[in-house]
Amino acid sequence: MTRAIVCDGPVVEVCGERFDASSTQIFAVALGKAAAAMAHGVEDALGERLTRGVISAPAFSEPLSRPWEIFEGGHPLPNKASLEAGEAALNLLDWANSVQGVVICLVSGGGSAMFEYPKSPAISLDDLRRENELLITSGARISEINEVRRTFSAVKGGQLVQYAPDARFVTLIVSDTNRGDEANVASGPTLPSTSPYQVLLGNWTALEAAHKKAVELGFTPAISREISEQPIQEGCELLRTAMKNTDCLISGGEFSCPVRGPGLGGRNLETVLRLAMDLDEHGVVLSAGTDGIDGNSLAAGAIADETTVQRARNLGLDPAEFLARSDSYTFFERLNDLIVTGPTGTNVRDLRIFITSS
Repeated sequence: MTRAIVCDGPVVEVCGERFDASSTQIFAVALGKAAAAMAHGVEDALGERLTRGVISAPAFSEPLSRPWEIFEGGHPLPNKASLEAGEAALNLLDWANSVQGVVICLVSGGGSAMFEYPKSPAISLDDLRRENELLITSGARISEINEVRRTFSAVKGGQLVQYAPDARFVTLIVSDTNRGDEANVASGPTLPSTSPYQVLLGNWTALEAAHKKAVELGFTPAISREISEQPIQEGCELLRTAMKNTDCLISGGEFSCPVRGPGLGGRNLETVLRLAMDLDEHGVVLSAGTDGIDGNSLAAGAIADETTVQRARNLGLDPAEFLARSDSYTFFERLNDLIVTGPTGTNVRDLRIFITSS
């Protein structure tokens, strides 16, 4: 954020766009799991140059200053605050449009649920929650899910900018999608459009950081970028094959993972469970969400090695039964092998690391 917003006296530059804050009012709309950190970055950069902001984010402890209207939008399903945030943002855009101001949009993953306003008053919050639950448990790709979400939303798919045609928009993104697919971050409230944008972070950032650290630790790591968004069973098979060719395999993205039962867990926990069931000797596997949350669980993910399955059986646990009811969280909780970080304040998809040794 400090690199993206540069101030020189009253002159502010964002995404290559320059404007004079002494004669132009500046507004901000922040949404998603990284919204709080991004909003603090705007505060640090702009100070009193910021006229007003709306933020929808998970609960956070560090207070924002007076200009912000704060909402704790729901995730993975929208809640009342999600709709209130959407309405507040539309009111803010009316103001920005009337003064021909500048709107800085801070967009990050998770914003699809945290920030919403229905296209028709006939669409209720219960309708939105029901449709979103069906979508996120179906195993569909995020691009497919977002295509459906846009059909009943008034703020997704670039529609947000249409409410303020006389304002100037710039968008800063923390991406939980592939490079070049920024319009799917939070269902693209300002994209596609002609307004400029900049991607600050993405899954590639996490992969490259993990690769750098692995080299420092003496491994010969390889990043497998092509294993990213497959159905989870196919993705795990590809990982089993790829991990035979290096002592440290690094992978990212988001496998599609349909929910089959009433248990707790998500794609990261299930990935580790699936791989643990066929893990060669002297192998360690980790998979975790960079947002600190996996599915409907309280964990980011889990870690397993060649002893995992045997330790489970010693406790009377059958891995296949936990897999069948989508209950990978409970499985790893019983083994004390969960990765629990709490919400991290960012969201750049998943990180999978596989280490083998002779």
